[in-house]
Amino acid sequence: MFSLKEIASVTLTLFAVIDILGSIPIIIDLRKREGKIESGKATIISGILMIAFLFLGDAILKLFGIDFQSFAMAGAIIIFLIGLEMILGKDFFHTDPDIKSGSIVPLAFPLIVGAGTMTTLLSLRAAYSLPNVLIGILLNLAFVYIVLKSSAWLERKLGKAGANILRKVFGVILLAIAIKLFKTNLTF
Repeated sequence: MFSLKEIASVTLTLFAVIDILGSIPIIIDLRKREGKIESGKATIISGILMIAFLFLGDAILKLFGIDFQSFAMAGAIIIFLIGLEMILGKDFFHTDPDIKSGSIVPLAFPLIVGAGTMTTLLSLRAAYSLPNVLIGILLNLAFVYIVLKSSAWLERKLGKAGANILRKVFGVILLAIAIKLFKTNLTF
């Protein structure tokens, strides 16, 4: 049931999709604007959203008459665009900069748990055993919490160039994940 290989695959896939390291510049801006980031609150809400979608996502798809392969293909396109966004430095997805709720919107949703994360969760649930996916989620939530908690320290250590390099590296990983999802769910 438990597989270190599956846990590692799930954890790394979610890590790349969530891209908390690539989001550090946004987190720093939020911290400056809001005065603080409620790390615990953002992490808990993100966890609730991920686990809820992991269990209810399939039922939601069935409610709308959407098969998993179609949703996975749409998710692959979104993940591909997010990867391109990270590599090219262009914004394809815009959030409202005037929102002042910080820890929930836009941090927990859609920054940490966005369309890419939701799609990836359904794909991971289809490909790996549920306990391994849950452990991968928990490991990512722990890492998200650590990054949120240490955003001021990270700002000093990474600098703008370091954050930019991380963003581009994880952009390439996301492109590869998107292509794999696309190939896996392509049916003729």
